[in-house]
Amino acid sequence: MITCKDILKLNLDGVSLIAGEEGLDNVISWTYLCQTRPYADHMSRGNFALIVVDFVRFDMAELVRTSHELYELGISGLGISVMEDKEDLPLELIVWANEVNLPLFYVRWEGASFVDIDQSIGKLLTADEIKIRKSGDYLYNLLFGYDINQRYIEKISTQFGLDFTRPYRVGIIVVDRTYGVNLETDEHNYEYYANCMNREVEHMECRPVFMKFLNKFVLLFEEKSDKSAEKEIEKVLQKLDSLPRFKGYFKSTCILGPASSNPADFAKSYTQAKNLIPKKDFLPHSRNKKVISASVLGLYKFMFNSGNQGEIFEYCSEKLRPLEEYDHANGTDLVETCWAYYLNGFSVSATADDMFIHRNSLQYRLKKIEELIDFPLDDYTEFLDLINCIYVKRMMFG
Repeated sequence: MITCKDILKLNLDGVSLIAGEEGLDNVISWTYLCQTRPYADHMSRGNFALIVVDFVRFDMAELVRTSHELYELGISGLGISVMEDKEDLPLELIVWANEVNLPLFYVRWEGASFVDIDQSIGKLLTADEIKIRKSGDYLYNLLFGYDINQRYIEKISTQFGLDFTRPYRVGIIVVDRTYGVNLETDEHNYEYYANCMNREVEHMECRPVFMKFLNKFVLLFEEKSDKSAEKEIEKVLQKLDSLPRFKGYFKSTCILGPASSNPADFAKSYTQAKNLIPKKDFLPHSRNKKVISASVLGLYKFMFNSGNQGEIFEYCSEKLRPLEEYDHANGTDLVETCWAYYLNGFSVSATADDMFIHRNSLQYRLKKIEELIDFPLDDYTEFLDLINCIYVKRMMFG
């Protein structure tokens, strides 16, 4: 992906970095010339912003205010040109850019123009997009091609340094998004998130092949006995989702299919991972994990494939009937309360926080649950059976 560091590598005449060196790895989505407010209506996260101090629309005081505003909107870097180089940039701006690790470039008035910068960045982004598409095409054909012959396998293994004598896994990264009022801005921000993810993936030690497919991201990587690749994916997604520009807007989960050393089975690995996507929020502890394997089904996968689904469903429905009937009649969430109480380690305070309700309200629900199921919640054998019934019904029938 294209970063602020690539602007330095262009060696454009009169363009120099004066602050924010620690942020040179910030990914650039496009360029944005600041002219009219409100900037939020026109700018997307990751834009490299450009400002001309003309002493009409922008004086030095307005430059400082705008720089802070643009930073809050998620710019990746900032280029400033002062008309005829009349004044030096304010020291407070330089100090601030260093503090927040925002790359700050000065563009000399007689040097490169903003058009030069815009076109140069555009060419870099276009070339990078072609490279990403090529990688994605290889992976797409490997997963969904009708004729994956040995010649093609040798070609892709040579292209990306893959060794198919070893087991590989397919992972699907699913992104949960929070939408705003401007759908166009939402899509730009999502593209920027995808670009940042792509950069992180490119630098992973496990060197996965990566593609964006149907609003999901698909990885193919070598399986290691120490699970180092899974740990690295977990770390990357945790880092990405915790960044200030993404936190609260995007939340990613990677679902892994089974490993195989036969490329013909990679499509099956993808399918098994895909089938788990609707279930990911039902899996125990999935809220706190970024990587979920199909293996988490454990012994349940044998029940789902054993041909006795009707009998299992009947048992679970009978077990949950008092709670489900009460929820249906009263519009309550007693079944969900049981599930949350279990996931939060039987902690009243943690469960109340998780469900956004008051402790007293939760205590009332727990007492009502005990009345309906006719056993105390500290009877862990009975309660675990109840939880298993919730889990099985959700996994089998959504």
